[in-house]
Amino acid sequence: MTTQAFYHEGHRQLQDAFASRRLADRLEAVTLHQVFTDADRDFIESAAFFLLATADSKGQPDCSFKGGMPGFVRVTGKDELAFPDYDGNGMFRSLGNIQVNPSVGLLFIAMGDQPRRLRVNGTARILRDDPQAASFIGAQMLVRVKVRAIFPNCPRYIPGPDGTSAFTPRPGVVPPEPAWKDWDDLREVVPPRAPAAGQDIP
Repeated sequence: MTTQAFYHEGHRQLQDAFASRRLADRLEAVTLHQVFTDADRDFIESAAFFLLATADSKGQPDCSFKGGMPGFVRVTGKDELAFPDYDGNGMFRSLGNIQVNPSVGLLFIAMGDQPRRLRVNGTARILRDDPQAASFIGAQMLVRVKVRAIFPNCPRYIPGPDGTSAFTPRPGVVPPEPAWKDWDDLREVVPPRAPAAGQDIP
C-alpha cells in the first residue's frame, strides 16, 4: 500500500464493533492494488457511466453522475485514467472541488446478469490544453486521475435484470450469503452475520 494507510481510526472502530477487522485486513491484502489489471481496463473502458465523489477544501462532499459512450473513460497508464468534462449546467460542482481538493473517488458499476463494482481512489488534475483532449469527442476539458487505490466491492445489492437484488433484506426472508464469503482466501476470516432488525439468523 502507499504511505497513506488504507484504514483510519473510524474504519477500525466499526470493524472492531462488528468483528470484521481480520476480514478487512484480508480484503486489503488480496484485492487492493495500485496498478490497473487488464480486467480493470476492460471493465472501465466498457462503462457508460461512473459516479464521482469529490470534496471541497473544508471536506464538504459532493457526488456526481458522469456518463458517456463506452470508452469515454480511458486507462492512460499503469496507474492513471482520464475522462472528459462535457458541457453541463455550469455549476462545476465536481471540477470546482478538484481545483481546491484533488482527492477523488470513482465508482464503476455494471448491472444485469453479472453485476460488478470497482472503486478507484486517487488524485485528479484538470487540463484545459491536454494534447489528448481532442480525441475525447465533446470534451471541453480533460481530467486525469493518478491512482492511489484500486479495489473491487461486493456487488450483491446491485439490482439485477429482474429488479431488486436477491440479496436485498426484506421481511420474512433470510438473504443468501454471497459466494465471496466462501473463497479460500477469505473463508476463515468472515465473521458470523450480525442479526438485523426483522430477521432471525439461524
